[in-house]
Amino acid sequence: MLGRFSLIILVLLLGCKNQKTERVPVKIDSKTYFSFGDTFETNQVLIVDEVVQNIEHQTDTMQVTLKGTIKEVCSKKGCWMTLPLANGDEVMVRFKDYGFFMPLDAKGEVIINGKAYLSETSVADLQHYAEDSGASEEDIAAITSPKKTYNFEADGVLLAK
Repeated sequence: MLGRFSLIILVLLLGCKNQKTERVPVKIDSKTYFSFGDTFETNQVLIVDEVVQNIEHQTDTMQVTLKGTIKEVCSKKGCWMTLPLANGDEVMVRFKDYGFFMPLDAKGEVIINGKAYLSETSVADLQHYAEDSGASEEDIAAITSPKKTYNFEADGVLLAK
């Protein structure tokens, strides 16, 4: 009985291994990417600035696949990243259900798949993100008003090698 119970526990533990954290190389147009999160199709990839122009006129989320360049990654866990926009703003990218994280040193080109939407980020959240990115206490204290934020909930990310 004990042997059977131990075998069941072992099978459950091995079955619960999180496959989403593996860095699987993917080739797209002779470029190598590492895959994080869910896999997705890359046949209709838009440039991040193209979608931002449309998102302000949407009342709901947009399911899209975007290409951009990483500006910053959460320095504590890799639980978010930002992508710069041509107008000086940025897109805040979070990962669906905290199902995966980016490497703390991630940089360069990414292709992200998921939902884009516009929201207002509170002062508390802005200060939290500033703290995560290593900002000084003075810079954090200078954040005193909410901000219109371009957001993206990614269910999958391809990070260029």
